[in-house]
Amino acid sequence: MFENLSGKIEKAFKTLKGQGKISEINVAETVKEIRKALIDADVNFKIAKQFTDTVKEKALGQNVLTSVSPGQLMVKIVNDELVQLLGGKTEELDLSGKPTIILMAGLQGSGKTTHTAKLANFIKKKGRSVMMAACDVYRPAAIEQLKVLGQQIDVPVFFEEGNNNPVKIAENALKAAKEANASVLIVDTAGRLSIDEQMMAEIGNIKKALNPKEILFVVDAMTGQDAVNTAKAFNDVLDFTGVILTKLDGDTRGGAALTIKTVVNKPIKFMGMGEKMEALDTFHPDRMAQRILGMGDIVSLVERAQEVFNEEEAEKIQKKLLKDQFTFEDFYTQIQQIKKMGNLKDLMGMIPGVGKAVKDLDISDDAFKGIEAIINSMTPAERKTPDIINGQRRKRIANGSGTDIQQVNQLLKQFEEMRKMMKSIGKLQGAGRSLKGLPFGR
Repeated sequence: MFENLSGKIEKAFKTLKGQGKISEINVAETVKEIRKALIDADVNFKIAKQFTDTVKEKALGQNVLTSVSPGQLMVKIVNDELVQLLGGKTEELDLSGKPTIILMAGLQGSGKTTHTAKLANFIKKKGRSVMMAACDVYRPAAIEQLKVLGQQIDVPVFFEEGNNNPVKIAENALKAAKEANASVLIVDTAGRLSIDEQMMAEIGNIKKALNPKEILFVVDAMTGQDAVNTAKAFNDVLDFTGVILTKLDGDTRGGAALTIKTVVNKPIKFMGMGEKMEALDTFHPDRMAQRILGMGDIVSLVERAQEVFNEEEAEKIQKKLLKDQFTFEDFYTQIQQIKKMGNLKDLMGMIPGVGKAVKDLDISDDAFKGIEAIINSMTPAERKTPDIINGQRRKRIANGSGTDIQQVNQLLKQFEEMRKMMKSIGKLQGAGRSLKGLPFGR
């Protein structure tokens, strides 16, 4: 995500390295490179020019404090302007009213049905009861797809076989949501083309019938500037309240994310970062700006970890580590929880300085497959007590997991080293807690 843009902006900042003072010449050179980087990322030329003109205006004439280099000052100015370009502040969903009605709209193939389920899962995790309504009567598999996704996340789906009137289905879904005492009703509508007047009129009628609290436009970030043009056409008809930008984990130039707020003056509320139902995040303009500038996003990484890792379980694991009782069963459980956090490369990109290092690496979500296969080939006794795994057992585990003895030996060695290291860290943390009452232990 934004890898090319990040690299080019970083290159632009190098112009100022070693400069003792910001001058019109070195600012102009940097700004020119940033403008080129934005245009290459499929940002509208007028918006790119307006952005860089503002950056240039703020940079010129500013005195650089002795503790701050010109490069650092420019990074701050660009960061502040990027935050504004991306929307300025985080916009939360309006979930007032009962049931809160959320209408989903978007082009054919934008991932609207999948993101209807992702949003339902996101809201359900907040402790609210959710119902989804299948109102796409044109795509044969749409209703079935939503039903399958509903089963995956344990959210009920309202549908009516044989009824081809989306407006009527939506009205009946609202009645059903009220009867079920659901807090939120999310209505999946048919994907449509912005030029299809009949279909656009139909979703307009659904809006009139339901009077939704939120209308979310789902758009594929990989369509670049076309996504922005489509958003404008939909907004003219629906006056939507926010945007869900999908496929931000793909090989996208990011122009849609950087431009859409300026063009339609509607916030990006969510971003889709993968295929899993958990792969939907609230869009934070400040955090996204930091990621574009290579600063990482530790806050989002911690939030994802908090969602996945149970505090009680974490304490149990810590106690096991301190007593040297951490087993392969515990390790396997930890792997499953890490996988729930999302795309591995995306997670690594949230760590400051790591994004650049891994940008050219092919880090697959299947990276744990070999380890999982080896652990699954162990007996329960072997997983609990790795010390009993002798040469004969290693050979059997390798054959059963489709790996070789070398790989099994490597995993056993790494597991033992990790266990020793974690035990040492745990002891240090324990010592730190016991010293809290002392002046140097605070």
